Amino acid sequence: MALLNFKDNFSKTFDLAYPVMLSQLGQVLVGVADSMMVGRLGAEPLAAASLANSIFFVVLMFGIGVSMAITPLVAMADGNKNFKKIASIFNHGFIINMLTGVMLFLLIVFFSPMLNYMNQPEEVVVLAIPYLAIITLSLLPFMFFQTFRQFAEGLSQTKQAMYITLLCNGLNVFLNWVLIYGNLGFPAMGLNGAGWATLISRVLMGLIMAYYVIKSKRYKGFQLSYGIKKLNFPMVSKMLKIGVPTGFQYIFEVGAFSTAAIMMGWIGVNALAAHQIAINLASVSYMMASGLSAAAMVRVGNQLGRRDIPSLRDAGFTVFVMVAIFMSISAVIFILFREYLPSLYIDDLEVIRTSATLLVIAGFFQLSDGVQVVGLGALRGMSDVKVPTIVTLIAYWVIGLPLGYFFSFTLGMQEVGIWYGLLIGLTVTGILLLYRFHTLSKKMLNTHQKSDFSPVL
Repeated sequence: MALLNFKDNFSKTFDLAYPVMLSQLGQVLVGVADSMMVGRLGAEPLAAASLANSIFFVVLMFGIGVSMAITPLVAMADGNKNFKKIASIFNHGFIINMLTGVMLFLLIVFFSPMLNYMNQPEEVVVLAIPYLAIITLSLLPFMFFQTFRQFAEGLSQTKQAMYITLLCNGLNVFLNWVLIYGNLGFPAMGLNGAGWATLISRVLMGLIMAYYVIKSKRYKGFQLSYGIKKLNFPMVSKMLKIGVPTGFQYIFEVGAFSTAAIMMGWIGVNALAAHQIAINLASVSYMMASGLSAAAMVRVGNQLGRRDIPSLRDAGFTVFVMVAIFMSISAVIFILFREYLPSLYIDDLEVIRTSATLLVIAGFFQLSDGVQVVGLGALRGMSDVKVPTIVTLIAYWVIGLPLGYFFSFTLGMQEVGIWYGLLIGLTVTGILLLYRFHTLSKKMLNTHQKSDFSPVL
């Protein structure tokens, strides 16, 4: 890839990525603020937040995955200027996302009583169940927000969602302060206050994002609709073929970390609290990298729509280089400040010491984590989701988690052993997805040079 092409791709990718990165960072910082504020209540509320969020985020990420089918399809349609198709994609995405939100809501409602049978500390479960019930209510407004966000991002409009997310996240932190501790005359609600703050902010996010898209002149020409009558099975099938595997990709990854949290609960409250702190910090760099992943999806999808495969490869590899640089910096920060960062969450010296050890391991898996999330985004832009889904299943559930269990409970390595398993799973995923992008895009390039081609489904 020529230096000039790299600079051009870097500039275009950064313009797309930085609003998504800031938006994602805002989301994560709310989680960080939640953990810091709840951590001041003690190790048990912090552990309860970790347990509830470990379950909620598995379901939430599946919903996000389903909603992301909109973006690459809109990007491809935008690449060949098919505005009628863009409107159809939005309509189908809206119905699919709202139905998905309802089903996921019901799933958690029926599942939450099972926390009593997961061998977790009783005092943690008592706090976790009502908190989980509150944040589960935020699923529907969040899926509503995602529909309009993914549509706008597919058209390379990423700044609006950033502004709205940052505004509502700031409100979330303020409401945390009010509702958790009982400021401004409100009753002190503890952990549940953090749940209500999340719900209120997500309702506002959805309403503001929808208002912007509906009222903006930028989207008037698409004649967006929301009717069930215009649904057709081929489009529903096409979107589900992208969205459902993408949702499972998130489930396999986030579910692995959630299962790790449950395994930490078997070790004890302090181990679970330390895991929550370390994974909360690692999620900051991960979500920033996922902004680059979203940019890779749009850039690759655009070039695929234009049938410009050389530019598709250049755009994809540019993002891999960008994420490698960013995650290397994150690794250095985690290792150098491994003892200071946990102290921002909690005063318990044992929890801080354990968190510091886990952050060193987190530093080592930063590069792998960045490469794998960008790999998923780039391949999603090519509508390639089946093989990456199998890769994530095997890497996390056949290799990573079993090794983590073996290291922790058979070899007696405790919480460190669980994280070594996660490190191995992430490394395997990163290597295989990078190789998949290279070989698939190379095959497309060779086919394109000989004749026409069609996207992989």
